[in-house]
Amino acid sequence: MYPINLDIKGRFCAVVGGGPIALRKVRSLLQAGARVLLIAPVLTVDLAKLAATGQIVWQAKKYESGDLKGFFIVICATNDPAVNAQAAAESKREGALVNVVEPSALSDFSVPAQVQRGDLLLTVSTGGKSPALARQLRRELEHEFGDTYGAWLERLAALRREMKFRLENSRQREEFWRQALDVQVLELVKRGELKRAEAKIRNAIDSFRSES
Repeated sequence: MYPINLDIKGRFCAVVGGGPIALRKVRSLLQAGARVLLIAPVLTVDLAKLAATGQIVWQAKKYESGDLKGFFIVICATNDPAVNAQAAAESKREGALVNVVEPSALSDFSVPAQVQRGDLLLTVSTGGKSPALARQLRRELEHEFGDTYGAWLERLAALRREMKFRLENSRQREEFWRQALDVQVLELVKRGELKRAEAKIRNAIDSFRSES
């Protein structure tokens, strides 16, 4: 397996199927900014709402050969493995990346369990061997990493831009961050004390420069 984060904002993606699994897949694509086409004769209530509000395009039909041209990602999520296999084969011929719910062995990629806090994305994958374990670990990560980590990442981004001017070269900056982001800072972040965590970073830069 080769772990990778894909930027799919504005890319055309398709989901075949209209059930609860398809809903979960559609939501993850929309969250990543994809433009989503859904192919299914009937939809769950929540999928129907997404179609009615224009968040997705719905083709109210069963999948047929020729439906899957020009997509970056295709997710095959019907309850019929034969239909999924046919849709996957067509999608691969057309050059799309394919995720198949069942049979999963036909997939080009798997989607890990994930926790997102702003731009901080934490993922867990078991290679398909135990989705239940991945879900359990995700719940633990949700508990361990609260919303404050997303806000802290935004502060860190601003501090990082500032440090580019205050430290002379990349080697110094790398060494500084290795020292500055210590256990004490992360404990402050975990408790939501972001101002104190930022102050500790700013104090660290003065000490670091005097030592360098």
